[in-house]
Amino acid sequence: MTRILLLSDTHSYIDDAILKYVKQADEVWHAGDIGDLQVTDAIKALKPLRAVYGNIDNAEARVEFPEHLRFMCEGVDVWITHIGGHPPKYNMKTREIIQTNPPKLFITGHSHILKVMPDKRYNLLHMNPGAAGKHGFHKTRTMLRFTIDKNTIDNLEVIEFSKR
Repeated sequence: MTRILLLSDTHSYIDDAILKYVKQADEVWHAGDIGDLQVTDAIKALKPLRAVYGNIDNAEARVEFPEHLRFMCEGVDVWITHIGGHPPKYNMKTREIIQTNPPKLFITGHSHILKVMPDKRYNLLHMNPGAAGKHGFHKTRTMLRFTIDKNTIDNLEVIEFSKR
C-alpha cells in the first residue's frame, strides 16, 4: 500500500500545515504551478516527490520537471499533467491519448477547483486537488490524500485549510 498526498497550484507557498501532511505520506505528487522551487525542495527533503510543471512555472522548474508524467504506482496507471481538462471536457493535448490509451488515474491542476470524478466511458478516475497555495481566486486551500493498494485507489480524503 502507498499513501499519496496530492497537491497543486502552490504558487511558491509552502507552510508547516502542508508539511505536516507531507510527513504522513509515502509519496507526494504535485500537479503543477509550483512557483519557487523552494516548495519542491522542502517536500523532497521529507518524502519522494513526483511533479509536473505548470503554466506559471519558470525555465528552472521546466528543466527539473516534465509537462506530463505517466507512471505505474502499484497496479495503477497514473498520468499527471497541469492543464488537461476533465471528463468529458479533455483538452486537445490529452483527449486523443485518453481515447486511445487511458490511464486508470488522470490528475490535473490549473483550475484551483477541487474535483474528483469518474469517467465511465474511459474507465478512469479524474482528480484535481484544487489549490494548496494562497495565490488565485479560490477561497479555501485544498489537497487530497488517498491510498493505492495493488490496483485499488481507496481512502480518499479532502484536506481543507482555513480560508486564505
